[in-house]
Amino acid sequence: MRTSTPGFRRRAFLSAITGTVAATAGATSVFGGTDDNADSDDDDTDTARRPRTERRTFEAADAGEALLELTASAPGTDWIEENSESAVVTVALDGEYNQDVVLFRGGERFTYPLALGPVESGEHTVTVTYDPAKSPVGSDRAVVHGTAASVVPESDERALVHRYSPVLYGRDLPNVAGDYENGYTDVPLLLYHTTSTDDETGHTTIEYTVIWSNEDGGTDTPGLMGSWGRTTDIEWIYRVTVDDDGEIVSEEYQGNGHTTLPFTGAKMGDHPLLETSTINNMVAKVNDPDDSTGYRFFLDPSRTLPEGRAREAMMDRNPWTYEIMAKGMVREGRLESVDEPTTTPAVSDLRNYLYVEFDKETTYETDPVSEEAAVGTALAVRLTDGSAWYTSHHGDPDATVVRNDPAATTVELPPGTDGTDVAAIEARSVPLGKQPADYETVVSSIERAFFLGDDYLPTESIVEWNGSVTLTPQNPDACLWRRDTER
Repeated sequence: MRTSTPGFRRRAFLSAITGTVAATAGATSVFGGTDDNADSDDDDTDTARRPRTERRTFEAADAGEALLELTASAPGTDWIEENSESAVVTVALDGEYNQDVVLFRGGERFTYPLALGPVESGEHTVTVTYDPAKSPVGSDRAVVHGTAASVVPESDERALVHRYSPVLYGRDLPNVAGDYENGYTDVPLLLYHTTSTDDETGHTTIEYTVIWSNEDGGTDTPGLMGSWGRTTDIEWIYRVTVDDDGEIVSEEYQGNGHTTLPFTGAKMGDHPLLETSTINNMVAKVNDPDDSTGYRFFLDPSRTLPEGRAREAMMDRNPWTYEIMAKGMVREGRLESVDEPTTTPAVSDLRNYLYVEFDKETTYETDPVSEEAAVGTALAVRLTDGSAWYTSHHGDPDATVVRNDPAATTVELPPGTDGTDVAAIEARSVPLGKQPADYETVVSSIERAFFLGDDYLPTESIVEWNGSVTLTPQNPDACLWRRDTER
């Protein structure tokens, strides 16, 4: 679906508002402040799934990049329920379309951090509308419990991160059923950034990364669990380098096939317009906002990845991402019907897995000519009640960790296993093809190891280990951690 998107102009930041957005007959709303400052498109002829708008006039005092925390819920929806996964609301400023918000936490009250773009002082209006056309058919309303807004002024050290953060149009592919597909699959959950400075030029590079709830294509689910320790999709989408004055030196995005391409597309102010364009969530530049998928996301980029941690640490800091990840797997029928942790790599209930983040570095006497000539690393777990070892890769070399960065993986264990059952964790070298003549893998830490609880949220980590264990062709396996009672 392609639709026209109005242009964007500088606007002012919001003061706090509260209210209800609904599509049911007789729905009422309450905004903070007096009735003179709040209005709603309400009448006695409301019917189910009727678009309903709440609006508020506000006065802005400062200019800068505005942020909005939208606290909302979608009663009667749940990401685990087919056709009732979420509700979608549309946010507008001064009568102009700004963005859409997928309420993926369902009936639970949840705060969605949003960006609004550049603003100036003066009187302005924000509206929030429940949009039945963009929502799964099982939803019929959305409730806005409150908002909190702020502005990042141009003088703030965070200003550049917010000035250049991307706007991401939603996915609309012909091989995925339905319109506005991010309302029920592969929803963008959050945006975060990292920064680096070139010692020679002094230029600063800001990279923006999105976590999607899943990827409908690309790496298969067992491969995601073994090599990445999750079934979400985490991809950088936009990278900008600026000079000492904050002006752009270069900008690029991650396109189809994981290629890095120069960005030359349209912008909303200084915000690049991108569009999720592939089944595995690569992006394309938007050249004309009037030719778009008809819905878009403008997520708050404030979050940043802790130094020296795997990208999955952003999920740990936002543990609800595991819940959405797991519920999507259940609803889409991607889990094996009988849990088999030793005989098949098929993914079982995500609560059966130990989620481990570890740090390793592999070096070679002669660099491999291809990844197939490299060696990966897998983890293995032994339980207190037996001698069997359960491995993260299920015997598949392609499901190991090859990269030299802090990394996450998972180990499938028998249903009902918890932290007290884990006796030992071992690292194993796994050649991807022909074993290299000489290599050395040094494993230096386990940052965390946890299970998901009944609610699909991470439980307390059972392991935090720092040391130095070396794997070689002569000694490809080594114990990283052993329970005190096992020593």
